[in-house]
Amino acid sequence: MAVVLQWRGKIAMLKRSNTVGHDRGRWHCITGYLEPGASPREQAVLELAEETGLTRTEILDLAPGPTLTLIDNTGATWIVHTFTAMTSKRRLSLDWEHESFRWTAPEKTARFANRVPWLDTVLAATGHLGL
Repeated sequence: MAVVLQWRGKIAMLKRSNTVGHDRGRWHCITGYLEPGASPREQAVLELAEETGLTRTEILDLAPGPTLTLIDNTGATWIVHTFTAMTSKRRLSLDWEHESFRWTAPEKTARFANRVPWLDTVLAATGHLGL
């Protein structure tokens, strides 16, 4: 699951911490695994709360995007449920998975040179990046 977080027309770019198992130091969006018994929407709300500290009332809208099939650098196939979450809150409370975040205009994400390879695909699929 991948959630693009939006505030006042900007999107959040989150930098993975050095304590995570993969994509250390890379910029990306909110992600998570779909837990057994959870719907993609429920999991998106849970990941937003865990990774950014946002409460349900601070999530103004959670719009589903397309479900993507992505292949990682090991050849593994991933089914990725995408969402766009709108928030009224500028400040985020990051958990251990991230060391920092930046709000940026969607057309400026290329400035984040150390992005996860699949991020542009998710941004394009959710309407945040023109291809």
